[in-house]
Amino acid sequence: MPPFSRHTLAALLLLAASTAHAQYVWIGPNGTRQYSDRPPPPGTPASKILKGPDRPAFAAPESTVPAAGEDPAAQAKTPPALAEREAAFQQRSKERQEAEQKRQEEATRQRRLAEHCAAARDTQAQLASGIRISRIGADGQKTYLSDEEKAARSEQVRRALQDCR
Repeated sequence: MPPFSRHTLAALLLLAASTAHAQYVWIGPNGTRQYSDRPPPPGTPASKILKGPDRPAFAAPESTVPAAGEDPAAQAKTPPALAEREAAFQQRSKERQEAEQKRQEEATRQRRLAEHCAAARDTQAQLASGIRISRIGADGQKTYLSDEEKAARSEQVRRALQDCR
């Protein structure tokens, strides 16, 4: 074989080898970049195919400016960037923490109200029982409530029980 034929044959083999290793790059249905030596599955939109044997790598993206008379909302929205997703996640986390804090505060308030109501009901039952009710004064002496004091105390308890269910 003459020498120029070997060089020509080698060049042809190199060209054939480069097309045999054609790489395809496209955006898959879940939004991730897919790499393969086989074409993307049928039904993949041409706008999602980033590289192929008939397309150069890193081709300029299609214009995102709407044509005259075209509704910009009708165009497919691009997925949010990582920074936007992170900011949205942080916002949701903050809202979740605030909601949890409000829920805990409300539960504490409800528990205190229930304790207050139970104590008021207990006092009301004692006042209505007719037994003598005593208290220890500041001087340490035991004194008994008069009927007027019991009536006043009973009125206080009745007003306190209005907030209870």
